[in-house]
Amino acid sequence: MRNVLEIDGVNVSYENVEALSNINLRVKENDFLAIIGPNGGGKSTLLKTILGLLKPDSGEIKIFGQSNAKTFGLIGYVPQFSKFNKNFPISVKDVVIMGFLKNNNKMFAKLKPLEEKKAETIMKNLNIFEFKERQIGQLSGGQLQRVLIARALAVGPKILLLDEPTASLDSNVKSQIYHILKELNEKMTIIMVTHDMGAISSYVKSIACLNRKLFYHGAPKLTKDILSQVYGCPIDMIAHGISHRVFHEHKEDQNA
Repeated sequence: MRNVLEIDGVNVSYENVEALSNINLRVKENDFLAIIGPNGGGKSTLLKTILGLLKPDSGEIKIFGQSNAKTFGLIGYVPQFSKFNKNFPISVKDVVIMGFLKNNNKMFAKLKPLEEKKAETIMKNLNIFEFKERQIGQLSGGQLQRVLIARALAVGPKILLLDEPTASLDSNVKSQIYHILKELNEKMTIIMVTHDMGAISSYVKSIACLNRKLFYHGAPKLTKDILSQVYGCPIDMIAHGISHRVFHEHKEDQNA
């Protein structure tokens, strides 16, 4: 199975503060990768670097074998819904439509008939069509997360990046979101930053353990002993921001 994403020797810093150090990673087609690690460990920075929003100090990122590839139409991005401005006067439908717009398009430009139909299909598939005219501030957390996923799907991506898609959601809504992602994973590669250990044991196919450096990348075989090693604490104490200690140095598969 081919690699859809190749990261080689990537280093990223903010004003001389190292955020990512010598990251080497291969992600294969139709993988469902969870990136785990403590707050401040560089997880969101890695997503932004893959998207091209941040330029690495050194190293190379290839998307489908191409360096400096344009990510529009290849990668969809779902930010943390808790950081989305819910007071902005925009409807569900307009948020989804934004997914069709490139940087040089005017906001709320008229959609092509096929795009209009595609937007409606996406909203129906994610069960948000019934409140398409509703202002986003009137949505529940789970509904808003589905809207942001719908926006990311508008471009027809081959890779979907998500930054903590179930943070602050209750267990029932989390299950709904993961069910959606599992179905999407049949058609695309998913890379998800998460602190949700339940998702790792039930949904994902591989994990990457990141704390500025990539210490582990492989199967999601997370026993209590391994988690204690990774986070440096008993499993029932795992929470955001706890320092993380890893089990062995990540070594790139030379056959990838």
